[in-house]
Amino acid sequence: MSSQPPGPAPGPARAPGPAYRRLGVAERRGQLIATAQRLFAHNAPERVSLDDVAREAGVSRPLVYRYFSGGKQQLYEAALHSSAADLELCFAVPAQGPLSQRLADALDRYLAFVDEHGEGFTALLKGGSVVETSRTTAIVDGVRRAAAQQVLVHMAATRPGPRLRMAVRTWITAVEAASLIWLDEDKEPPVAELRDLLVEQFIAQLVVMAGHDEQTARVLRAAARLEPAGGRVDALIARTMTALTPAAAGLDP
Repeated sequence: MSSQPPGPAPGPARAPGPAYRRLGVAERRGQLIATAQRLFAHNAPERVSLDDVAREAGVSRPLVYRYFSGGKQQLYEAALHSSAADLELCFAVPAQGPLSQRLADALDRYLAFVDEHGEGFTALLKGGSVVETSRTTAIVDGVRRAAAQQVLVHMAATRPGPRLRMAVRTWITAVEAASLIWLDEDKEPPVAELRDLLVEQFIAQLVVMAGHDEQTARVLRAAARLEPAGGRVDALIARTMTALTPAAAGLDP
């Protein structure tokens, strides 16, 4: 009979982590970026570490450094570039149908991205992160400019003047602000209602600018000719007129 002392009692079983799999350089880099995107989507950037990324990807921390020698900052910027490309594509909807429908389609895609990447979207646009730099700010601003350019393309505005550009870029800013407020308000109103409100806000904004700028007026008239009878624009006009009547406002005529 052996006189050796008994070994230590077995500890609790560990949950198996992701199985390591050998990947090509491009595929591994893409996997690490996708993993970082998922983590940044649900956590503020300063709360995500390289250890978190390595653990989630099922690899070692040195391997992450092998692909991103600049550490967390480089990985964050790579993930941000990838997310920015996805956001830019939201406004690249097919160039067919009336303007209001194109904007609605773009907003459906944009708000779906916001819904899926809630915390990450908030951190991205609000800034203040410890990993925020002039480069990350430029990436985010590039998304805004690309979105505005896509809207101008849908409006067939080949040489937009400063007032028309201002109207479009102001609306892009309003879309961002509304998206952040929507997340703060537990995603109320329902996403379809928010989409329609933002489309109508843009139409109203163009109407106001058209009163000051002939180019905007021409673009608006051309867009209005493509709108179907009884569609979004007619409904907006009808509701606006109803809201402005003295009876609707509870006032004497």
